[in-house]
Amino acid sequence: MRLEGRWQSSAAWLAAALLRGIAASLRWREEGAEPIRALRAGGQPIILAFWHGRLALIPAAYRRLGGGQVSILISEHRDGEFIAQAMAHWGYAAVRGSSRRGAFKGAKGMLRAARAGSDLAITPDGPRGPREVLQMGVLELARWTGLPIVPVTFSSRWGKIFSSWDHFLLPWPGSRVVVLWGEPLRVASDASAAEMAHLQEQLQAQMRSQRRRADVLIGRALEEDV
Repeated sequence: MRLEGRWQSSAAWLAAALLRGIAASLRWREEGAEPIRALRAGGQPIILAFWHGRLALIPAAYRRLGGGQVSILISEHRDGEFIAQAMAHWGYAAVRGSSRRGAFKGAKGMLRAARAGSDLAITPDGPRGPREVLQMGVLELARWTGLPIVPVTFSSRWGKIFSSWDHFLLPWPGSRVVVLWGEPLRVASDASAAEMAHLQEQLQAQMRSQRRRADVLIGRALEEDV
């Protein structure tokens, strides 16, 4: 067990170092970042929302945004420990839990982080999909905390899309990339069930459209719609 732990820690360090090296080599383009920078400069914490398959460059994009303390919701599944350790090398604090396993524990941890003034991060189609199907957790979190949800995605001209459930995109070093920051979405604390269902459809459509637009802007062949 100890050897497995050491191997996992080393692999997480290598994964973080690989992503850091790739990020440093890329030719970046951003859209929509200035309003989000203004929010953060005014002391407004945010909830970052991004599809699981477009996670690879979010830590670097957040750092370029001038990001500070951030807590990310990560599944209690065994694979989640590797992701938590890798994200720790980027300065992300892991809150363990998900909409399926440890949901209550995860919600409590994210609320605690929000009260401490941390930005929050969540993959609303995680931890195991379906791909680009938005689960209600991110909206519940916004309703409970009062923080705005900021959808973000990226695409790269050249990269590897893995044959995993999430179609994980890893950019090749030196590629051109585009990062799109969406308009903040706030959820009223007294939102009804019908209003929440409408917001769920709205945000899901917005995030899918955002991902497709990033692919078009960078010249990547469009993936099949889900």
